[in-house]
Amino acid sequence: MLPTHDIYMARCIQLAKLGGNHVRPNPLVGSVLVYNNKIIGEGYHKTFGEAHAEVNCLNNVSKDNVQHIPNSTLYVSLEPCFHYGKTPPCVQAIIQAGIKKVVIGQLDINPATHGKSVELLKQKGVEVTTGILEKECSILNKIFFTIQEKKRPYIQLKWAQSQDGFISAKQKQSKLSNPFSDILVHQMRSEADGILIGYNTARIDNPQLNTRLVKGNSPIRIIIDWQASLDSNLHIHDNCIKTIIINEHLNAVKENTHFITCDKDPIKIVERLLQEQIYFILIEGGSKTLQWFIDNNLWDEALVIDTNKMISYGTRAPQLNAKINYEKMISSDKHIYYSNAEFNACYS
Repeated sequence: MLPTHDIYMARCIQLAKLGGNHVRPNPLVGSVLVYNNKIIGEGYHKTFGEAHAEVNCLNNVSKDNVQHIPNSTLYVSLEPCFHYGKTPPCVQAIIQAGIKKVVIGQLDINPATHGKSVELLKQKGVEVTTGILEKECSILNKIFFTIQEKKRPYIQLKWAQSQDGFISAKQKQSKLSNPFSDILVHQMRSEADGILIGYNTARIDNPQLNTRLVKGNSPIRIIIDWQASLDSNLHIHDNCIKTIIINEHLNAVKENTHFITCDKDPIKIVERLLQEQIYFILIEGGSKTLQWFIDNNLWDEALVIDTNKMISYGTRAPQLNAKINYEKMISSDKHIYYSNAEFNACYS
């Protein structure tokens, strides 16, 4: 049996993921070139502002195989760009290479490209196939599509809760999740651009909000502190990581701490953070801050860690009425993953 389109598109997706968070706000894109059922070129978008996946794929074809490019099939996870940006349009590179068959995972949602590259390729006599592993390609670029459609960062919520539904004891830091869950959360942090908490979480827990348990960059720390009054001895003021303080009165930069004024409106906050080139926000607490974003439907996915601890009296965990995507056990903790129904409707 000959390999199907799905196999080569799956490889495109695998390659695309290597771009990690280095390409934002651009999409993750992977591409392979196939001749006689063999891959002769591979590429992915590595860094924002640099060559795109299709160009890298063509450039990676060996000298022995260059002659085969016109008779090969190009696979790409997202419709090739049509417009000039940091780089020339990839659709022109495909046409100039003389490729006669192109297989696309998903059309680009950006109006500057959407459907235009497909139309141009067909006008030039190129056979175009679309919609291969479309759902998987969509999930791959959930951050990019959220920015394009909703004009805000992608937002992930996370909290741990006790068996009896508390997030912490009253006015006291409470360690609930196990060490294996902690490692996974730090991995999540390394994939985010910013990590957001509220005033009380910063004051009571004094978190470092870094990725000390895994290899990876620590996200920008974002603290909602309307009066800009948090104690200077807290970890958030240690200048080790860029920190943004959302407040009502002060616009200033003090070493590695940026004070930014904003209205008391979560929509305004996330729009302001998008201006700061924060495209993926992880919100870790506390309960009031999490509920504020939930009640305003400003979230895309959530991880709730159900632990085996009991608290009996304290701060109640947020209430989330949403579809459970899946659950899994991490030692003694149950990880419950939720998706926003609105998000699923957009990208199903």
